[in-house]
Amino acid sequence: MPTAKHTIETPQARQNRHKAMEAIILLNALREDFKAPLEGMRYFYDLFERVYCHQEPQHEGSVKVGTMCIQIPSEIIRALDAVPIRLCNGFYADDEIGSELMPQKSCPLVRATVGHFASDNFSDRPDILFSPTTCDQKTKAGAIIESFGHRVIDVEFPRTKESEASRNYWRTSVRHFAKTLSSFRGRKLTRSRMHEAIREVGYAQSLYHRLAAARENDAVPIRGVDMFLVTNAFFFDKSERWIAAAERLVDEVEARVASGFHVGGKMSPRIVFTGSPPVFPNYKIPVILETSDAVIVADETCSSNRMFNDMVSVDEWNLNSMIDSVADKYLKACTCPIFTKNDDRIRKIIRLAKQYNADGVVYQAYAGCQVYEMEQQSVLAAMEKEGIPILYLESDYSPSQQGQLTTRVEAFVESLKNRRRKRK
Repeated sequence: MPTAKHTIETPQARQNRHKAMEAIILLNALREDFKAPLEGMRYFYDLFERVYCHQEPQHEGSVKVGTMCIQIPSEIIRALDAVPIRLCNGFYADDEIGSELMPQKSCPLVRATVGHFASDNFSDRPDILFSPTTCDQKTKAGAIIESFGHRVIDVEFPRTKESEASRNYWRTSVRHFAKTLSSFRGRKLTRSRMHEAIREVGYAQSLYHRLAAARENDAVPIRGVDMFLVTNAFFFDKSERWIAAAERLVDEVEARVASGFHVGGKMSPRIVFTGSPPVFPNYKIPVILETSDAVIVADETCSSNRMFNDMVSVDEWNLNSMIDSVADKYLKACTCPIFTKNDDRIRKIIRLAKQYNADGVVYQAYAGCQVYEMEQQSVLAAMEKEGIPILYLESDYSPSQQGQLTTRVEAFVESLKNRRRKRK
C-alpha cells in the first residue's frame, strides 16, 4: 500500500492558520451569538474573512501607503492616487512574535504590529510606511520595522495643540509629508485631486455620522461591536466599496429606527467605550460587554469615533489652504492622550455620555499602553465628579483573561441595571 504523504507546515503557513482561527472565532460570534444580525453587516463580515482567513489582496496594482496611526492624513494619500492602509494590529498570533522583538512590558498593539512585519504576512504589503511621532512606542517601533527592509518615514507630531507654534509646526510636517509622498509617487499633488479626496472622505464621515445618530435613540439599532467592525474596515478597504456597503447599512439601520427595533433588552445599560482602541480581531471587552446585556452606544477611540467624527473645514479651495485645513483637522480634533494636556478628551467623553444618555463608561487600557494607563486617573476623577459610573479594565491580547474580565464586566453591568431600577 502507498504510504501517506505528510506535508511540513511552513512558519508562515502556521501563522496564517493561527490568524485565520482568531478571525473566524470573532466573526462567527458576531454572526451567530447576537439576535437578528443586520443584513448590511454581511459585506463587512465577508470582507474580514477574505482578508484575514483567505489572505485575499484588495489592492493589487495600486500603490499602498502604510500608516502607523490615525494622524497620517488619508486625504493626501488618496489625492496622490495611492491607498492608505492603517497597520495597527489586533492579532494575538502577531503579538507573540512581536514579544520576541520588544520588551514584555510594551503595548500589545505595537508588539502585534511589529510581529506582523516580522512575519511579512500581508495580504496587501505596503510599499512605503509613514509613522507619526505620536506614541513613543510606535515611534521606536518604526526603527525595528525598518530593519526588516521597509522604508519608514517619520512625520513629526507636536505634543501640545493649544499654541500657534504647535499648529505651524504640524502644518509644516504635513506639507513635508505631502511633498515626500508626491516625490515617491512621481506625480504632482493637484488642487482638483485634493478637493476630490476631501469630499470623498467627508462623505464617508457623513455616513458614519448617520449611523452614530441612530444610536442616540432609546431603541439602539446596531451593536457597538458591529460599529467597530465597520470603522476598522475603513483601515484597508477600497473607499468606493466601503461607501457603497455603508450606504446600504445606513438605510437598514434607519429602517430599524423607524420600526423601533432594539438590539438590547429593556434594561440593557447604555455604554460609552473609551481608551485603547479595539482593533480587529481583539474585540475582547466589547464582545464581553454586549454578551453581558449591555449596549455600546458611542465610543471615544482612535479606531472609530476619533477617526470619523471631525471633518475638514476649508476656507479657500486652493491647494495650500486645503493642505493646511487637513493639517488643522488632524491636530485640533485629536484627543489622543499623548498630549501633555488633554482636557478636550475628558470633555468629549462627558459630552458623549450625556448626548447618548449613557448609563456608564468603560475605559480599556492595554497593559503597557502607558499614556492611556497614566490618563485613567484624571478621567476617573472627572467621571466621578459628573456622577457617571466608570469601569477601568486593563487587558492585553491574550485569551487567558476572559474569565476575570467577564466577572468584572457582569458585575458592572448589574450595578448599572440596579441604578436604572432605582430611578424608575
